[in-house]
Amino acid sequence: MAKHNVLLVCGSGASSGFMAANIRKAAKKAGEEISVKAVSESAVEDYVEEIDCLMIGPHLASTKEGLEEVCEGYPIHVVVMKPEYYSHLDGEKALAHIHEIFGE
Repeated sequence: MAKHNVLLVCGSGASSGFMAANIRKAAKKAGEEISVKAVSESAVEDYVEEIDCLMIGPHLASTKEGLEEVCEGYPIHVVVMKPEYYSHLDGEKALAHIHEIFGE
């Protein structure tokens, strides 16, 4: 399985920081290597050359189109996190969603 570089975005970066930590824990438990960072949406532009997946907090779904424009020209999957795992900060389900995004 390829190593993915994932960026999580929420309003301030706080809740996505917990989500990122939980995804990293789930990946470690599964023996997978993954890079997961969390930032506020205003910082996304600083990471477009480093990431292959941008996951947006469900409460920011309305920003997806604008963030897709920021990522245009880069091989980045831009997706909205599913509320059913985001609301519980479930790293295992989020990791499963990442696998789904990449067809793994």
